[in-house]
Amino acid sequence: MNLSTPRQSWLVESQLPVAYEIVETHGLLSPDNPELLTVPGGEGGGGTRLVVVDDAVDVLYGERVRAYFDHHRADVEYLVLPGGEGNKTIERVLEVVDKLNEVGTSRLSTPPLVIGGGVVADVVGLAASLYRRGIPFVRVPTTLLSQVDVSVAAKTGVNYGGYRNRLGSYSPPPRTLIDRTFLATVPARELRGGMGEIFKMALIKDRRLFELLEEYGAELVHTRFQDPEPDGAGVPGAVADEVIGRAIAGMAEELEPNLWEKDLQRSVDYGHSFSPLVEMRALPELLHGEAVAMDCVFSAIIAERRGLLVTADLERLVSVARRIGLPPSHPLFTDAGLVLEALADTVRHRDGRQNLPMLTAIGEVCFLNDVSEPEIGQACLRMGELLETHTTDAAGPAPVVAGSGR
Repeated sequence: MNLSTPRQSWLVESQLPVAYEIVETHGLLSPDNPELLTVPGGEGGGGTRLVVVDDAVDVLYGERVRAYFDHHRADVEYLVLPGGEGNKTIERVLEVVDKLNEVGTSRLSTPPLVIGGGVVADVVGLAASLYRRGIPFVRVPTTLLSQVDVSVAAKTGVNYGGYRNRLGSYSPPPRTLIDRTFLATVPARELRGGMGEIFKMALIKDRRLFELLEEYGAELVHTRFQDPEPDGAGVPGAVADEVIGRAIAGMAEELEPNLWEKDLQRSVDYGHSFSPLVEMRALPELLHGEAVAMDCVFSAIIAERRGLLVTADLERLVSVARRIGLPPSHPLFTDAGLVLEALADTVRHRDGRQNLPMLTAIGEVCFLNDVSEPEIGQACLRMGELLETHTTDAAGPAPVVAGSGR
């Protein structure tokens, strides 16, 4: 008797609509502003919410954060975590998970709130994506880099095995709250680092944004994106809002049709083809945005040598980078062996293809898949020349300042 069963299969098809909002507001810590109390999707169940605060932010704003929730008699508990790329680890993720357990976090009604830079936001985001197989959370980015980059992305991640963001998930929070008044206390170098991601967005798709950086970028850093005093000199608040707004809108426009990155040919990967490994090898010397800006220059050199980008545009973008305080080069970008190693890992990440975004003009890109070892070597030599010029013309990067990190 033949008891064998013919082959059987089942196809399960499902669609999950994804929507999340990014809200720009001023005076977020004012008791009159209700945004921090809002629970995505409803009023909440009355349980305890975990509020995770970046340690640098806690020093500056901790009293105001606690006063806000005390004023509203909100049931919250706090966890203070260190920022900085060195703390972007799976151990920090588990620390958040332990605290979520301790406070009794519910599946939907008590979403944790994270206030800080991108490192702490990534750690909490990954913890939320794993806890009970995924819970909502709310993020309040307090650095420029996290406001224009992390705030839009659906990704979370931590570093592992010497590689950046090697462990992570796609788990966008339902709400992100942005208040540029936090930038008043961000160290100048971190603001310049945040400018690295704005610089990238300007180069790949927004010539108007590039022109704003060219004209106002240095002063925006100097004034920390704050409104001028009444009758005082300075960049109008409308310019600061436009720069941040265009960067966020441009990133959202690029991510929305490819949120899960099924298409690995992504223009927003500009500045992220060679820099991830360089950044990790340079820790803690380089900030993320600094490494991104250097990668933008490196890629532009390749494009210019290919005849894709005119020399005048290359010189112009290098000049703007310098003007806003972003060094165009670093000794590790002159090491052809390291840069080739970085490209090899990028190719693995992009499933066997280079998919290198390359400028054809300021605000326009194409993609290359045949960049060769000799081209990398020549670009490294040119980065060496830029390094020497920068060393002669400027004091170079300031010492790393403890802060919120990415």
